[in-house]
Amino acid sequence: MNIDEYAALDATALAAVIASGEVTADEVAALAIQAVTAVNEELNAVAEGPFDRPLGHAADGRFAGVPFAIKDLVLHAAGVPTRMGTRLLGKDGYVPAADTHLMERFRAAGLATLAVTTTPELGFNGNSEALVYGSTRNPWNTAHSAGGSSGGSAALVAAGALPIAHANDGGGSIRVPAACNGLVGLKPSRGRVPAGPDFGDPFYGMGAELAVSRTVRDTAALLDEVAVGFPGDPVVIAPPSRPFVQEVGADPGRLRIAVHTESWAGSHVDPEVARAVEAVAGVLEAAGHHVEHGTPAVDWERLLHSNTALWSAFLAEGVAGIEAMTGTTAGPENLELTTLACVEYGRRLSALELNGALASLNAVSRELGRFFTGYDLLLTPTMNTPAPPLGHLDGNADLGALEWAQRIFEVCSFTPLFNQSGTPAVSLPVAQSSQGLPIGVQLAGPFGSEALLLRVSALLESAMPWADRRPAVHATTRMARDA
Repeated sequence: MNIDEYAALDATALAAVIASGEVTADEVAALAIQAVTAVNEELNAVAEGPFDRPLGHAADGRFAGVPFAIKDLVLHAAGVPTRMGTRLLGKDGYVPAADTHLMERFRAAGLATLAVTTTPELGFNGNSEALVYGSTRNPWNTAHSAGGSSGGSAALVAAGALPIAHANDGGGSIRVPAACNGLVGLKPSRGRVPAGPDFGDPFYGMGAELAVSRTVRDTAALLDEVAVGFPGDPVVIAPPSRPFVQEVGADPGRLRIAVHTESWAGSHVDPEVARAVEAVAGVLEAAGHHVEHGTPAVDWERLLHSNTALWSAFLAEGVAGIEAMTGTTAGPENLELTTLACVEYGRRLSALELNGALASLNAVSRELGRFFTGYDLLLTPTMNTPAPPLGHLDGNADLGALEWAQRIFEVCSFTPLFNQSGTPAVSLPVAQSSQGLPIGVQLAGPFGSEALLLRVSALLESAMPWADRRPAVHATTRMARDA
């Protein structure tokens, strides 16, 4: 196998080639290590690694031997340093003694973890430009952001260095980098994928775990591997009636689909992004679905304030834990200014204010529940614009917590609603801008509707294929250059 063959295969195909004996897992790992090293020179997407050899994994899992990376946030692997994008943990980071439950599932699936990928400081940004790592760059145009907070994972997958990589999402952090880098990014329903044992409902139930990939079938197959409950989980969703991977290519039936392209925040939406959404609406209508403009009622000011309060309280708690563990005091010398502003905001919140913010989650969930009694799916942009330039979301800017949240959500105003509700949403890379940057559209559905989202995603993947697009920074060209 050469690099062209490796980079052309998604995780499902690569697993099949390894299982056939045509190529060994060790040979694939060697190629992947070379590819990650080659593209990382320009992308700066690796926080730790690539390792000399993959972390231990099952030899008989669905994805046995498939190269993989984990994001430097929430999930962790035993013995592998994590820094969570912050200088507060010091240059050597924290070395956990045990895997998180999701890491156990990744190993059981056979995924061969080769690296840890970059994230913004403690995940609180729409890009991946933490001071502790430096800026992670977009492989389509290295002057632009790779998105966040799973930007490192997304950059490596888009650049052909890995077929799939771990990502998580507390306000758009799977879907935003998927849109920026031209990938598939599914945020599952609350409780679908385990976050324990460190967390029950991370980020007050707004956090979700999965991955970014290049194909819908890879996302579906991985979800089958990790949608498993563990003892003590606060939420365990009933398993699907059949494997998620069987939804790929299945008939979704005739659906009622609402389309909305105006920002709930009142912020600007790039006309090219709006046109991409309307193009998808046209494809769905031509496929026989009932499509019309419609939107749930969104109280943006309440959403912004509640999100900022919950975001800041969660951050303050996390920073207090790091301070206790390390004996270090948080301040401007070891936290970026926006992180510090959010920590201080979180420390000032009263119990009444925190409970008011939590009440907003219920209000959003009820409104979306009402909305989805009239529609099966909601189609929107993923982001207001294609990937913004590097530095547009400067985590070290001198801004208050509310100002910082507003700035992020002006770019990503379509994603946080579904974190507050806990309902699933997926970003699909259906278009490109006139400047060659990917454009993602978002499909959202009611709680537990991953099967339906996967069916419609596969329909769009077939009708509006994206597999042949290749960014400027790609493993095939970079390894050929270095040869």
